[in-house]
Amino acid sequence: MAYKNVLATIFIFCVLGCEQNATKKFDTPKKTNYLAFSENRLDYRATPKNRTDRAMLLFSDQGAWFGYSFSKTASSNIGFSGPFLMTQENGVWISPSLAQLYLMPSDDQNSAIDWKIKLLSQKSFASHLEQTYKTASLTIHQQLVFVSGHSAIQKTTITNNSKNEISLKYRVFGSLFPSSITASKDQTILKLKSTKSDAIGYVQLLNKPSTISVKEDQSYELAKETMVLAPNESEELIISQSFIFSEYDWEKESQLLKTIKFDSILNARHNEKEQELAALIENAKPNFKTAKFAAVLAKSVLTLQNNWRISAGELKHQGLFPSYQYEWFHGFWSWDSWKHAAGLSYYNTALAKDQIRAMFSFQKPDGFIVDCVFRDTTIEAHNYRDTKPPLSAWAVSKIYAKDADISFITEMYPKLKKYHYWWYLKRDHDQDGLCEYGSTDGTILAAKWESGMDNAIRFDNSKIVKNSEGAYSLDQESVDLNAYLFAEKLYLASLADALNKTQEAKRYRLEAETLKKQIQHQFYNSNDGWFYDTNLENTKFIKGAGSEGWIPLWAKAASKEQAERIKNIMMDSTKFYTKVPFQTMSKDHPKFDPLNGYWRGPNWLDQAYFGVKGLRNYGFDLEADKATLQIIEGANGLCGKGESIRENYHPITGDGLYAKNFSWSAAHIIMLLMKD
Repeated sequence: MAYKNVLATIFIFCVLGCEQNATKKFDTPKKTNYLAFSENRLDYRATPKNRTDRAMLLFSDQGAWFGYSFSKTASSNIGFSGPFLMTQENGVWISPSLAQLYLMPSDDQNSAIDWKIKLLSQKSFASHLEQTYKTASLTIHQQLVFVSGHSAIQKTTITNNSKNEISLKYRVFGSLFPSSITASKDQTILKLKSTKSDAIGYVQLLNKPSTISVKEDQSYELAKETMVLAPNESEELIISQSFIFSEYDWEKESQLLKTIKFDSILNARHNEKEQELAALIENAKPNFKTAKFAAVLAKSVLTLQNNWRISAGELKHQGLFPSYQYEWFHGFWSWDSWKHAAGLSYYNTALAKDQIRAMFSFQKPDGFIVDCVFRDTTIEAHNYRDTKPPLSAWAVSKIYAKDADISFITEMYPKLKKYHYWWYLKRDHDQDGLCEYGSTDGTILAAKWESGMDNAIRFDNSKIVKNSEGAYSLDQESVDLNAYLFAEKLYLASLADALNKTQEAKRYRLEAETLKKQIQHQFYNSNDGWFYDTNLENTKFIKGAGSEGWIPLWAKAASKEQAERIKNIMMDSTKFYTKVPFQTMSKDHPKFDPLNGYWRGPNWLDQAYFGVKGLRNYGFDLEADKATLQIIEGANGLCGKGESIRENYHPITGDGLYAKNFSWSAAHIIMLLMKD
């Protein structure tokens, strides 16, 4: 994606929340600083109480399997909280602060100086963290930036603000939380090894001599030296922290750390993040091209960035966690991956492609795609009991629309085709061309998981039927599944056209036309004006209006008349048009219970996006714009600073529910606001 050199000044709006000047529209300015929209967008201030404390948010970048926070209170010790390691278990803190700095007078003359440290500021950006402390005579400024997916570097600049020369001692030290990790000395490097992971940690002072001492494998001192500062003179300390898996080369990383310049790395991150934010903010829909929505986009980018992980262990390609904050989401899920990739396509197609590859690297010979996969299967096993709804061709098409990389389509097309037809091979019980959700192990639970809508009311009375060995279906045909398959046929047709596979493209379109008629006829209830699942015999609707009812609009499988009636129900405030509209089921249903429902009432932003996009597909742009604004403003914490993007939202109160820092929510916010 071409990068415009836009890192400069001007165009800094007051972007605190849905704030003053937030509705002021802007065209692409000649000079701007989009990175400013990310400033303190998430609140990273926290000090872990113990190794398993998961209450706080983390800053991470470059796909690293570790992240940092700010210490919430100032003390005589200066440093960043953490890191939090996702290299072992389901995420643990290695230390309250692994590389702390302590300053003290070096002689009696300096002991009269007031050494009490005050915290002046803590700022986070998409590019880095920084914090400033002050004593009566000194200013201490720290910055932390990620070099790679293996290493972060921390620069501390100590400045003498007095009129007198100051001689001081500095001490860099840390202690570990009791765990499986132990510290040892390796010449001038602190080495950190664990019995629960093959990832090894390395901490070193890059620009100063160091003499390491380690106490009982759990605490260390990296340096204890003296510096003399003339008035207005500054001195820098640069420390690297690396955590690297065995499949990577520590010697290569070590050489990189010896040659890099801190300011060059920081400038590279500035430019990289500026480019990403520019790609989004400059290409927002005209109605959403304001400072308020630019800030929301910045929060979305941060959410995806903090969940980004490079390949490691069983994961052969980089991708995104659903949420680092929830301990059971430290892996990749298939339909999460398709949604992540679709959102990423607007500003990082390389990562989007690898997110797709990460799941297809596990494809079975018959086309099956695994539900979820993990780096370390001794912690959690891959789930082969089910797959997830077929949205991969949509995601690949979104990527291709952005960069026209025909080599990626050549790579993915046969895999997408095989996965598409797997549904008809293993999930069409009565061979009528309409598929069902199911499982590989014959359990109803896994079959419900396959829908992605685990406990939706439409599955309350479902039963399981056997198709063949290792292939089972629910005893109902689902409207959303078949609408997804309809859309996938059209996406595959377009990809086949790009590859000059004319006959295959023609076949997909003929199949799609037949399937559209089946969807319009079988799943639409003309009395209610809504799409429902049906039983296998097509003699009974499985009623209870849910978000699956507007998926035919997203897929463009509904007739204009059907879409009109669906739209009217979606915009009805007694049903789906709530404070956070287009939730997973109608609020007038007796089983509507957002606080206890998971998929029985909360608003999941993927489903809300499908609803909005469905409206746009049929020309209901005014309603789509109105709903988009209501979603963004109604979901507490999307606007403003501090709070993270949540897994889902209470449609009546707007409160965030379940996991924090949720990737597919962020990905669909991007899609809600962007031009196609």
